Amino acid sequence: MKDGKTQSQIAQLLDRHKSTVSREIGRNTGLKGYRPKQACLLAEARSLGSRNAARISPVDWAETIDYLEQKWSPEQIANHIGISHETIYRHVYANKAAGGSLYQQLRCQKKRKKRYASGHDRRGQIVGRRPISERPAHIEARSQIGHWEGDTVIGAHHKQAIVTLVERKSGYALIAKVSNKTSDLVSAAIINKLSPMAPLVKTITFDNGKEFAEHQRIDNALTSTTYFADPFASWQRGSNENFNGLSRQYIPKKRLLSTVTNAELRMIQAELNSRPRKRLGFKTPNEVFMQSLNRVALRV
Repeated sequence: MKDGKTQSQIAQLLDRHKSTVSREIGRNTGLKGYRPKQACLLAEARSLGSRNAARISPVDWAETIDYLEQKWSPEQIANHIGISHETIYRHVYANKAAGGSLYQQLRCQKKRKKRYASGHDRRGQIVGRRPISERPAHIEARSQIGHWEGDTVIGAHHKQAIVTLVERKSGYALIAKVSNKTSDLVSAAIINKLSPMAPLVKTITFDNGKEFAEHQRIDNALTSTTYFADPFASWQRGSNENFNGLSRQYIPKKRLLSTVTNAELRMIQAELNSRPRKRLGFKTPNEVFMQSLNRVALRV
């Protein structure tokens, strides 16, 4: 330009299209004309807003990988680090395309197929079953601690089971393994887990599995009131269903529960209770449960 060459001549000398030269001069010319240092700074500033620019720094990406390996979801990581969860997903799938394995840490990797059995209960009736329609309406609001949901998670070949109990307001969970999914063993496990906090067990809502047939025994031991969700209405126990899905990250369906130790169950329980949840304002179930405990203690 100082030599007085035209844009076409500059393009030919630099082996670029003349439109490229025209755009460069138009974008990066200042009040004192085109200056290389100023042009470089302007280009760098524009690149920060480019959709093709790197949005996760190496430090943030290393931290993101660490949280993914701890089974955090991209949304939980995004809230913690301050980047978009969509950006994390893009990086994860770019890693997969490059032959990486980070995608295996994501919770949902395939579509879920569910059989509703046309609304018919195939398992008979439970004696003394108290339907969820009789449960006080205020429990639905999750405004009060002490209302629990219970279920069982089955291992490979339907051998052994894990009992899961989730407090509705906080999402705080307790888990225990039973050698067989009988009502006697399941009710004993529930009583054993909840007895230390019996004053904070007001209601428990189960599904219609026969393993909860001894619900009256549970009520007598805990001074609680049990309810049963409608058949094939898992959304009525959403907290428990969500927790069971999270636990499958650690104990997939194909795994034999005989290989799951009590120490591993304690680790899983501790990790999931310490993981931030979106519906809790990204607080952890531990934090919300303990805050509620403290408020109860102050009232007493």
